[in-house]
Amino acid sequence: MGLYDSKSSNGSDSESSQRQKIAIGVIILIALFIGGGYFVYVSKQDSSNESEALIKRKAHEKVDELDKEAEAAKASSSGINNVMKDSVNTRFDNIYLQVDKEFMTNLKDSKKVMVIQIALMTHYDNRVFDNFKKHEFAIRSAIMDVIRQTTESEVERPSFRNELTSKIKIIINNVLVKYEDFGGVDDVFFTSFVIN
Repeated sequence: MGLYDSKSSNGSDSESSQRQKIAIGVIILIALFIGGGYFVYVSKQDSSNESEALIKRKAHEKVDELDKEAEAAKASSSGINNVMKDSVNTRFDNIYLQVDKEFMTNLKDSKKVMVIQIALMTHYDNRVFDNFKKHEFAIRSAIMDVIRQTTESEVERPSFRNELTSKIKIIINNVLVKYEDFGGVDDVFFTSFVIN
């Protein structure tokens, strides 16, 4: 029986030793986990501080560079004159588009008919005219809605043609802005204007 007792006590010592080793291993893992998390946190803080410092340094360098360029332009007697010359030479040409189809409608509460043909002018590029052609049906409809409201008494006013071209320009630009986010028509001209 004594042998059995000694085996059981050796077994329990061995089991207890194993438990201690497991406990120590768990403590070491927890310590490594906490230490690793802290290391990651600290390294991120350091890298964000380094990024902020780098951004500030680059911004200061750019400001210094621009200050030097400004001083050089002030020192140069032709600095301002060159800017003026460049802006005068960079003038956009006005380009025109004759709208092919005429607009024909009865005057309001009258048997008279108004027939107009228009041309558009822009100082941008042909994209304005491409957009006009792309949305011509919507633009024509909007223009017709306005000109069909014209009365004989309005037509007789001396300022009528200027008022109508202004309205048509606004209509065209509104439709272009609605569909293309940009109008671009600077002026509208009558190339034909007949009332019968």
